[in-house]
Amino acid sequence: VQLQASGGGLVQAGGSLRLSCVASGSIYRINTMAWYRQAPGKQRELVAVITSGGTPKYVDSVKGRFTVSRDNARKTVYLQMDSLRPEDTGVYYCYVAVQSSSSTPSRYYWGQGTLVTVSS
Repeated sequence: VQLQASGGGLVQAGGSLRLSCVASGSIYRINTMAWYRQAPGKQRELVAVITSGGTPKYVDSVKGRFTVSRDNARKTVYLQMDSLRPEDTGVYYCYVAVQSSSSTPSRYYWGQGTLVTVSS
């Protein structure tokens, strides 16, 4: 299973970006999908998660500004980021739970990361 993340870039504070992460490979079912980020010199942190049923959850610092969504037919998870702040700067990683068959448990995979830089 491979995850390809895209959509990062340089944006001014108050701007918006939309990240995408597409899964490919031996996939029977995609379960939980999530976005993490890692700021320079800091540990990786969970930003948003969306269940297989479409229920989203967010870290407090992005509530009301970020929206996570998924398109199961396209095997894709999105992160719409609005009202961006300099503290949102970091490398964003998708993290996806995948079943390769109906009889196997989920395995978790990381995307390669996409850099988001928010200037003040």
